[in-house]
Amino acid sequence: MPASIYFKCKIWSLITKMKTKLYITFILLVFAASTCNMPADQPEKKQPASIQRDITYCTMGVVELKMDLYMPENITEPTPTAVYIHGGGWTNGNKSSTGGKDIRALTQAGFVVFSLDYRLAPEYRFPAMIEDVKCAIRSIRAHAEEYNVDPDHIGAYGESAGGHLASLLGTSDKSAGFDVGEYLEYSSRVQAVIDMYGPADFTVNFPGGYSRLKDKVFGGFDAALASPVTYISADDPPFLILHGDQDKLVPFEQSWVFQKQLLSANVPVTLVIVKNAGHGFRPVNGEINPAREEITQMIVDFFNETLK
Repeated sequence: MPASIYFKCKIWSLITKMKTKLYITFILLVFAASTCNMPADQPEKKQPASIQRDITYCTMGVVELKMDLYMPENITEPTPTAVYIHGGGWTNGNKSSTGGKDIRALTQAGFVVFSLDYRLAPEYRFPAMIEDVKCAIRSIRAHAEEYNVDPDHIGAYGESAGGHLASLLGTSDKSAGFDVGEYLEYSSRVQAVIDMYGPADFTVNFPGGYSRLKDKVFGGFDAALASPVTYISADDPPFLILHGDQDKLVPFEQSWVFQKQLLSANVPVTLVIVKNAGHGFRPVNGEINPAREEITQMIVDFFNETLK
């Protein structure tokens, strides 16, 4: 090959390599710039650091009652705890059926969270449900060191039937007769309650109330003795109550009366009426206000204020 052609080929090869390197460098710089310019207000959706499922918290007769435990990251000391109680009309639902968004928000805020199963009607009639939930609180206290929870800072929250059971946790003490089963040397009282559209007074007639569920759920158990309002006293914990103004199953008047009677006993309580919201905060004739994301933040803020 003539020398002139050889040198021309060599020079062309060097130019091509330089162009390739420059192109790769350009692409890397563009990628780095785009990464640096990602919006800072889009945090990664974190999951709890660990989840333990199907922990047996109590045994009632032959029934092993289960709960799931959601642990936040980097727990180094006894931690405030929120206990979630699912809804479902006391006849259905389970610890995994609802509440996921709130659980994630609470663990990210540094709370240990438990989600409970409890016995359901018609196989088991009231007061089986509140007996189970109270046993869960006692069990958590009995194993506080194992779970790394603060036994003096336990809150409960629930929706619909779960709101009713959370409210009973807040108002009833041992004299109500619901403390049966294991760990009776421990208290079942809680230090904060969030009630979302739960019934409060079964002596009042309403579509989702006692008269419709008398046989299937309550088996003739006295309506007043199944009502959270019956047990209100001045030593009850702070309450946050949230209820939709378009709720036809459990009218918001139930929560309004509950708030009024808690205030009469000098119990700290906040009632939030959610506009355009039916049962379960389902939108009715427009978007609900506050929005569901805002309700989740209210839950976190309330437990921050009352349990930390």
